[in-house]
Amino acid sequence: MNFEKLNGIVPAVIQDARTNKVLMLGFMNQEALERTRKEGMVTFYSRTKGRLWTKGEESGNFLHVETILEDCDADTLLIKARPVGPVCHTGSDTCFEEENRGGVEFIAQLQDLIHRRKEELPENSYTTSLFKEGINKIAQKVGEEAVELVIEAKDSNDALFLNEAADLVYHLLVLLAARGYGIKDISRVLEERHG
Repeated sequence: MNFEKLNGIVPAVIQDARTNKVLMLGFMNQEALERTRKEGMVTFYSRTKGRLWTKGEESGNFLHVETILEDCDADTLLIKARPVGPVCHTGSDTCFEEENRGGVEFIAQLQDLIHRRKEELPENSYTTSLFKEGINKIAQKVGEEAVELVIEAKDSNDALFLNEAADLVYHLLVLLAARGYGIKDISRVLEERHG
């Protein structure tokens, strides 16, 4: 990193690793970047206080680092992180007053949870019970949910139709995880077909 362009600091854009929302902008000196890499939590250099501070050290709303990327000029960082709670000191999800939830990005969050369930197998989890029953049971559930979706598509109850579609997507994500794949693998196939 070229810390000399801005007198020893560089801007660090913080992005949610799951939703891709920009959460905040801070500044880092070389020591802050080293601590961030070492501890796995975003640490900034406070220009007003003249010291390092780890985001969440007072509130508990830490930013757990997933990846750190340098821009092409090596004078700006993009840090993809998992936030614990609201990021802004005002209590907002982001420092730009945007909600950091929902949308299509939630499917990636759900997929991450399903993969964690597969690894950890916590008790009293429906997802765990599916993984324990095996691929045949999971595939059967996908088939059942697909049939139920087709049936609801022919009726006029939008709520039931959308609930069945959600059930199908959930069980498909479980099936993909059971086979060692994820939604990105499907996306890649669709992109290849489109191109």
